[in-house]
Amino acid sequence: MLPQRTSDYTHAIDIQTSAPYTSAVDPRSKHATWVEVDLAAIEGNARALVALTNARLMAVVKANGYGHGAVETARAAARGGAAWFGVARPEEALELRDSGIEDPILVLGPAPGDSLEPLVAREISITVCNSDHIASAARAAQSLDSTAKVHLKLDTGMSRLGAAPSEAASLARRIGDSDSISLEGVFTHFARADEPEAPTNREQLRRFDDALSQLVADSLRPPMVHAANSAAVFTLKDAHFDMVRVGIALYGLQPSKEWSLPGEFQPALQWKSQLTRVRELPAGTGVSYGQDYVTENEERIGTFSVGYGDGFRRTKGNQVLVAGKPVPVIGPVCMDLSMVQLDSIPEAEVGYEVVLIGNQGKAAISAEQVAERWGTINYEVTCGIGLRVPRLVGYPDSSR
Repeated sequence: MLPQRTSDYTHAIDIQTSAPYTSAVDPRSKHATWVEVDLAAIEGNARALVALTNARLMAVVKANGYGHGAVETARAAARGGAAWFGVARPEEALELRDSGIEDPILVLGPAPGDSLEPLVAREISITVCNSDHIASAARAAQSLDSTAKVHLKLDTGMSRLGAAPSEAASLARRIGDSDSISLEGVFTHFARADEPEAPTNREQLRRFDDALSQLVADSLRPPMVHAANSAAVFTLKDAHFDMVRVGIALYGLQPSKEWSLPGEFQPALQWKSQLTRVRELPAGTGVSYGQDYVTENEERIGTFSVGYGDGFRRTKGNQVLVAGKPVPVIGPVCMDLSMVQLDSIPEAEVGYEVVLIGNQGKAAISAEQVAERWGTINYEVTCGIGLRVPRLVGYPDSSR
């Protein structure tokens, strides 16, 4: 008898096809590999974030919701109290609007000129960093006989995007002089908020505060001031201002190795597959490309349908869960397939569930553990799960 799935989802959606996906359908009957996204976890994480701050919550759903699926996770975050949504690019904002999301949306990076008119027309807020950005937003709004909502970004130490804090007042005044632009917000971004003791955090906050003081003195302070990302929500409470922008913590993933999220936060994503072949190989048999893994004795080897084409890296030391136990991935990961050593699980057979990220029985593999093996961060792990991997997005039976 095959192990039961670890999660049964009701009212779920396969967001690759927008087809309903209910708990009566076992993903193993349809997919070689899949991601399950628990919307109850995202909703609960959003609710916890709202309770932690006295500010509005912007749910950052860029990069396909950090690999979780942008639209459905945005809706779950809204049910948890998120009032705004943040994206990186115009097409991400338009996807949310096209899905029926009417809440405020901010494109966090400067938008190409030809994308500005569609953003203004759909009442999507735009980031500006200099006079050229302001002029482009004004022209787009004028062509529509409308008003562009803009947020002025200040570079307080990230050295990536934004105006110098000393330019804040003059740029805000330039925006105020135009009938076609409305200064809706001003913001900055911390470079090291995930390092609570880094002195640059306080220095960035001081620079931002100084710029805000000048805006207030000149009666130019906009309604929305925001600076705190996920880590800063917990480590820099002075930076909450009018709104906090939360990405990684919304998905229940750790913002930093330095500290852990409170216990009420839950990871939302599990990545799974299934065994497609199990067989005994004699001693001296090479496995996978290059045959750098050679069986020492007769060994039980399984194949599952995940490879680097899905975002599973060719790093040595990978592990997955089968029948509630960690087992090693052996030989180089292929584009579409990987192999595991199953001597510790003699009962394993074709169809057994394989967990790359998530829980199985009492065992678990976190995105943070995968990131540690790959020499990267959990953001890159979930964002790197390929688009050909279906996302089954919904609420587990137990949450409804």
